[in-house]
This record gives sequence, structure tokens and C-alpha cells, in this order.
Amino acid sequence: MGFSKAFDYGTWPLLIRDISKPMGILWFMAGLLFILATVLYLIKKDSWVIISLIALFLSQLLIINNWQEAKFGTIANVLIFIVVVLGLFQIKFKNTYKDEVKSGMSQSQILQKSKLTESEIAFLPHSVKKYLRFTGAVGKPKVNNFKASFSGKIRKDKKSAWMKLNSEQYDFLANPTRLFYLDAIMKHMPVAGFHCFKNGTAYMDIRLFSIFKVEYQAGHEMDISETVTFFNDMCVLAPATLIDKRIEWLELERNKVKASFTNNGIKINALLYFNEKGELVNFVSEDRYAIGENNTITQHTWSTPLREYKPIHGLKLASYAETIYTYPDGDFTYATFTLKNIVYNISR
Repeated sequence: MGFSKAFDYGTWPLLIRDISKPMGILWFMAGLLFILATVLYLIKKDSWVIISLIALFLSQLLIINNWQEAKFGTIANVLIFIVVVLGLFQIKFKNTYKDEVKSGMSQSQILQKSKLTESEIAFLPHSVKKYLRFTGAVGKPKVNNFKASFSGKIRKDKKSAWMKLNSEQYDFLANPTRLFYLDAIMKHMPVAGFHCFKNGTAYMDIRLFSIFKVEYQAGHEMDISETVTFFNDMCVLAPATLIDKRIEWLELERNKVKASFTNNGIKINALLYFNEKGELVNFVSEDRYAIGENNTITQHTWSTPLREYKPIHGLKLASYAETIYTYPDGDFTYATFTLKNIVYNISR
């Protein structure tokens, strides 16, 4: 309104005082800055908070200068300021994840650039070789790292409501590293989570508004659990990595294989189940821990049934997975994931 009043665009009975053209231009600039901040927010650029703060500062100075007519604009500015502060905490929390990704990218200096050959998979169990051929991994570049994104839903226990989620993760193979970040909505409030696994150690940090810790776990049990999850990622999202020398294989029966994966002194085991087409249809491990009531941590059978194989960047991968714990009273599905995209061998 200040700009319109200054340049006589329309009638503004609530604005009693005259506004000079220079002041009108400042009102116009404040409005443009708010629009720019909104656009930057919508396209997920962190700079929206800086632009918002500049817009708020300019807007509030103009309000103070025209206090009698514009004082109620302070209410809007206070609400916007609260949103900006929450945004700052969100950016700060996510930057923890981004900083770890930058550190992981340093592994790109030791990238393997060769393609996976039939001779390199010759030692694998028949079912695993069939799986690698089915996915199209043979003849494709070996995997050094990858970035994957998912949509899905998650819940804490059987009594909890499902929360929609969007997640992003980076996995680095040379020095096993898994960096998983998720955004979810819990009771209409934003929740962010970061799982960090590197150098054989892991932690999980879940926060409401990216500020208040809802759950935090670390320790040897987490290290073991995330080693299981990392190996699951290798099997499901990066089949070419199954020639890794840290894996021991034992074919138990038709379409059923036992695998052991060792990293940083931690050895985990899993059973891999395949169908006749060569698809990996389930991954089952007894080594992963579940967090129960009062933050008790106990081992339970953990499985990830897989389905809906689809072509994704030249490979056939399972696009849908569930994560399930088996308790004495039955199975509990605590999350589902739909693969949206995956990119391999990122160099920067």
C-alpha cells in the first residue's frame, strides 16, 4: 500500500499521512524481497532466510516510520520472523548432513572406473550371479557411491499413526559410509531425522522442528544395526558391489543364500531370498536391533520384502520395499519406501 499511496495508484483511506516517492520505492522493494524469499523457499534454496531477514528489517523500519497507519503489519512480521527462525534451525540441522556428504565425497579420489565383468562374478553363488545379470549390473560401471531418494511412510509402533516421509541418502563404498536424511510430518508438525554411519560407528538423531530431540541413539548396538542396513543397501540398491571381498557367501538351497559382511571389526549375517526370475525378493537378518518402550534395545529378526522391479538408469531395481521387525506377537511393518531416483558414481 505504501508504494501505491506514494505514486497515487488508487485510494487508500487508511493511510492518512503522505508518503514520499523514495519511501514508496522502499515499500516496493520490501514487497519484492518478500516475493523473492517465497520463490527461493519454494525451490528449496537456503538463501530464502537471508532475503527474508532483509525484507523483515526493511519492512519493520517502514512500519515504525508510519506507525499509526501500519502498526498492525508488525503482527505479520512477527509471524514471518518465527517461520524464518525455524527455517534457520532446519538449515543448520540439515547442514550437518550436507557436511558429512562433502566429507564422503572425498572418497571420489579413489573411484573404480572399470565395468563389472562375467569373470569377476564367477565366484558368486548361482542365485547371486543370476540376480546381477537380471538387474543388468554386468557390463555396467562398478559402483563407488550413490545417491538415492525415496518417498514413503513411517511409524514408531503399532499404535502410532503413519507419517509421510521423503528421504535422501548417500552411500560410499570404499570406506563404508551411509548418510540418510528424512523429512516427515508428525501430528501436523515437521520432523527431521539424520542417520550417520561411517568408520564403523553410527548415530541416529530425530528432531521436532529440527530443534527438539525426539530420539537419539548411538553406541555398539547402533553400529551393528547400521552395518546391517549398509549391507542391505549394497544388495538392494547397488548389486554390482556384491563382488566386495568383505562379503562371504554360502549357498544354502535353491534361491536362498547366506551372506556375511565384515566392516571395522563388526560381522553381520543375512539371508537373501530370490525368485525364479532372478529378483531379490527378501533380505532377512537376525543382527539388527529394535528400539522398544523406554528406549530399550533388543535384537529381533529384521526383513525388507522387495517388489515392483523397474528400469532405473539402465538397471532393474526393486522400487518398493517394506522394513519389518518380527516380534514374539507377530510382524510389525514400521516403514515403507518407494524409490524415486538413484544416481551412481557421483564425482562432486
